[in-house]
Amino acid sequence: MIALAVLMAGALCAEESFLLRGVTVHPVTAAKIDNTTVLVEKGRIAAIGGKLKAAKGVRVIEGRGLHVYPGIIDSATNIGLSEIGSVRETSDIAEIGDFKPQLRTAVAVNPSSEHVPVIRANGITAAMALPDGGIIAGRAALMRLDGWTWEEMQAKGDAAMYVAFPVLTIGGRAGANLAEARRYHEARLKSLHDYFESARAYQKAKAAARPGLRTDLAMEAMLPVLERKVPLMIKAEREKTIAAALDWAEKERVRVILSEVREPGATLARIREKNIPVILGPTQQLPLNEDDPYDAAFTLPAELHKAGVKFAFGTFGNQFSRNLPYQAATAVAFGLPYEEALRAITIAPAEIWGVAAEMGSVETGKWADLMVTDGDPLEVRTQVKMLLIKGKQVELESRHTRLYQRYLARP
Repeated sequence: MIALAVLMAGALCAEESFLLRGVTVHPVTAAKIDNTTVLVEKGRIAAIGGKLKAAKGVRVIEGRGLHVYPGIIDSATNIGLSEIGSVRETSDIAEIGDFKPQLRTAVAVNPSSEHVPVIRANGITAAMALPDGGIIAGRAALMRLDGWTWEEMQAKGDAAMYVAFPVLTIGGRAGANLAEARRYHEARLKSLHDYFESARAYQKAKAAARPGLRTDLAMEAMLPVLERKVPLMIKAEREKTIAAALDWAEKERVRVILSEVREPGATLARIREKNIPVILGPTQQLPLNEDDPYDAAFTLPAELHKAGVKFAFGTFGNQFSRNLPYQAATAVAFGLPYEEALRAITIAPAEIWGVAAEMGSVETGKWADLMVTDGDPLEVRTQVKMLLIKGKQVELESRHTRLYQRYLARP
C-alpha cells in the first residue's frame, strides 16, 4: 500500500496514462475479475486483462490486494451551491419566482467548495447539483467532482428540469384552514398548467416563424422538455402527490424522473408500467409518519427492486453526501440484494441521467472515473486508496483530514 501511495503522490501532475496491475476489478455490469490489469490511456479505460503490458513511458502501478470499482454517483445534492447553510452569502441554491426554467445550475457550482474534497474522499466522483425554490426551480446538472472551472466539472449540464410538484398543505402561505389550502393548491396547479400552455404556444409560434416573435429565454429552456429531450425531475413524496404528478405528466406528454419518493403505495405498479426511474433519498432517516414502521425508509429500496422499478440513491444535500455508500448498505441489510445496491450508486444513475456510455461501470472505452479501495466500498472500515476522475488522480485530502492531522499532532 505504501508503494502505491508514494508512486502516485509523485505523479499527480502527469498525463494520465498508466497500467494498474494485480487488482480485483468489479465492473458492476459483469462478474468481478480477480488478479487482473487495467490499462488507462489519455483518461479512458483502454483495456482490462491479465496479460496486458505497458507501452514505453507508461507508468506501472502495483495494486496487489486492492479493488477497482466505478466511481460513485450521488443523484441529488447541493454540491458547490451551498457552503454554510446559515450564512446566506455562501448559498446559491434558489432564486426568486415560481418558474425559472432558464436558470442553469451548472454555472453556479463553486469548484473550490470545501464539500467537494470531503465527499470525493469516500469514492464519489460525480454528483447531481439541484436547484430549489418555486415550482420549476431550474436545470439540474450532473457534475464531475474535479476541475478548476464549472465547465471542466460539467458532465451533463441539462440533465433534468427540477420541479417541486404542488402539494396540498395547511399553514404558511397555503392558509390556516383546509378551504384556503385547497384554493392555494389549485391555484398553483393551474399556474403550472398555464405555464406549459404558454410554452407550447411559444413552441408553435417559433416553429411557424411568426413575424415579430421575441426570444424568451425561459420559454427557450422549456422547448427541450416539450420535445422530450430533457426529463422533468419531479419531487413527489407521498402516494397522492405521486399519482397526481403522473396524471399531469401524461397529459403534458413529458418524460419524468420521480425524486424523494418515500411513500409510493399503490403507485409502484404504475411507475413500473411506465418505466419511470426514481431517485430515492437517504435510507438512514426517520419514518415519514408517526405510525409508520421504524424501518419504512430502510426497506423502501427493496420494495422498489421487488416491483421492478429502476432507482438510484441521492442525499439531497451536502452534509451527508459522503455517507452515500452506507445509505446503500443499509438497504442491503433490509432486503435489497448487494449487487443492486452497488448498481444504484454507479451504473443505474448513469443510465437514468443518460451518461452510461461515459461512466458508471469499469468497461473499456469509458472514462476512467474509478475508485481504488482496500475492500468493499459499502463497508465503513474500507479505505479509498486512490480516486481517478477522467483518468486523473485527485487528492484525497480534505478539511476533515487536515483537522484530523492537526489535532493528532496537538502537544
